[in-house]
Amino acid sequence: MRLPFFVYGTLRPGECNHDLFLRGRTVTEEPARLAGAVLYEGPGYPYAVEEDEGVVRGELVTAAPDGYEQLLAALDRLEDYAPGDPANLYERVARSVTCDDGRVVQAWVYVAAPTVAAHLRANGKPLDNGDWSGT
Repeated sequence: MRLPFFVYGTLRPGECNHDLFLRGRTVTEEPARLAGAVLYEGPGYPYAVEEDEGVVRGELVTAAPDGYEQLLAALDRLEDYAPGDPANLYERVARSVTCDDGRVVQAWVYVAAPTVAAHLRANGKPLDNGDWSGT
């Protein structure tokens, strides 16, 4: 599936990985939010942990069609994600995100892998406002 990406950490505009990975590779970037997740502080980057309540704020990024597969592979590497790998820090999952204009869009989201999520729930520091760039 060629879904857009919901980014909420270092890939957001103005953050360190945006220019490295997304500049010139997107056709749109717009504010959006992911319901059903809580944002936790990480070691220099955040983790979205799926929970019943909570909202994570970020951007919906639509990749340029001609470079989609390359961008997907680059983001998977950045997020230490490999399908089925139990050592993943993140899992890439398709989730509904809501744009500021009210549209609901299916997007790829990198959420904390189960082991990481369990550790964060037990010992992590959630960000109350769900917005990493606002910390």
